[in-house]
Amino acid sequence: MPYALVVLGYLSGSIPFGVLLTRWLRGVDVRQEGSGNIGATNVTRVAGKKLGAVVLLLDALKGALPVALALRMMPGQPMVHVLVGLSAVLGHVYPVWLKLQGGKGVATALGVLVVLVPVAAVAGAVVYAVILSVWRVSSLGSLAAGATAVATSAVTADEMEYAGLSAVLFVLMLWTHRGNIQRLLRHTERRF
Repeated sequence: MPYALVVLGYLSGSIPFGVLLTRWLRGVDVRQEGSGNIGATNVTRVAGKKLGAVVLLLDALKGALPVALALRMMPGQPMVHVLVGLSAVLGHVYPVWLKLQGGKGVATALGVLVVLVPVAAVAGAVVYAVILSVWRVSSLGSLAAGATAVATSAVTADEMEYAGLSAVLFVLMLWTHRGNIQRLLRHTERRF
């Protein structure tokens, strides 16, 4: 059962909603437009705010739903919940359907944390929204949100494993944003 849930988490996370919806509704491949990323920020640039918001919601749900299922089916097994959540985010970042070339995992990680450490998810989302509204740089908001989620998880998580997952997801976020971090340091990062 735990292995099936982990595989389900990966398969859920690997659904490339950004690619599918922009192709179906706009006739474009989001990987060939804007930043080339499949996530909600690039979908917003390429196809507009409404479709970007839909992709954001779906990308968060594909992290939240398998974790919620794992909580229901295997209560009291925090390590299983963590592995399912991590596999969902890895599915988004490395989807088998796109030759392991996915997104950065921010929205999917948000969905995972909404279920496991909701206070940390809300705190991260608020920080992201504030930074985006002030500086208009999505990557900066994402990184600050991730750091906020780690700090908040450390003091609010019901299980030590959930706080650990928050830290692992932040490290993964640093990896997927390494190009953005270089551009931030050079002051050449694209504004949103």
